[in-house]
Amino acid sequence: MAYTETELALIVTTLDRLRTQRLPRALDIKKKVDAGGTLDEFDINFLKEIFEDSSFRRAAVHTHPEFQEIVARITHLYHEITERALANEQARAGGADNS
Repeated sequence: MAYTETELALIVTTLDRLRTQRLPRALDIKKKVDAGGTLDEFDINFLKEIFEDSSFRRAAVHTHPEFQEIVARITHLYHEITERALANEQARAGGADNS
């Protein structure tokens, strides 16, 4: 598929941000929640920002289906993080009630 200069610049910028900022931060948060941790304010704000960008990701996949797999994997990672963080919060709340 041929890309316009603008599309190519947006794709490169988005993938670079994913590689250098978003993915490393998401993996750090995943380690934290996998170890039983909960989300702090910075984690929550980061995830909110990611979810706000989800409309862009859906549009990108619609326009460029070749990115479907990477978007699906990233979306799944964010889902795993939030699911695990919620379970950790619920476990802590349950533990607090039993004290």
